[in-house]
Amino acid sequence: MEQNRENAYALLTEYTKSDSLLKHALSVEQAMRAYARKLGGDEEKWGITGLVHDFDYELYPTLEDHPFRGCEILKERGWADDIIRAVMSHGEHTGVKRETPMEKTLFAVDELCGFLLACAYVRPDRKIANVEVKSVKKKLKDKSFARAVNREDIAKGIEELGIDADGHIGFVINALSEISDDLGL
Repeated sequence: MEQNRENAYALLTEYTKSDSLLKHALSVEQAMRAYARKLGGDEEKWGITGLVHDFDYELYPTLEDHPFRGCEILKERGWADDIIRAVMSHGEHTGVKRETPMEKTLFAVDELCGFLLACAYVRPDRKIANVEVKSVKKKLKDKSFARAVNREDIAKGIEELGIDADGHIGFVINALSEISDDLGL
């Protein structure tokens, strides 16, 4: 199977029906594409990696299954080893150490994208472009807000990328703003 956006999206929608999970996948794809441009990565590869990183989650949401089952499916369908490895490395529980910029970036944007969408949803205007970095940082401290988002993963992702937290948050907000219509924000 050719690995391109069309096939990645088809795989995603074959396994994922939830609107919120689809929007999460689109947001991670967009953040990955933006970082690929910034860091000199392969934008198509990074984007489709972000798009499929959680494609199995709706069917296999447990730590025992996700992303293991998804990576088995990717392997069966002939997906590239570096994409499969990146998908495996985005979960701390898999034991796969993140080594490449693509792997580190996927981990760094995954939880943050979910958190930023939650921040936009509670805004009166529901616009991702109007989410402010200082507001995000304040909400990160509020453990009751978007409690399913792993704050430790966000911090560890920033650390592994070796970047400034404010710059990272602002960069991802700007990236997501480019597809705000697709995200309903």
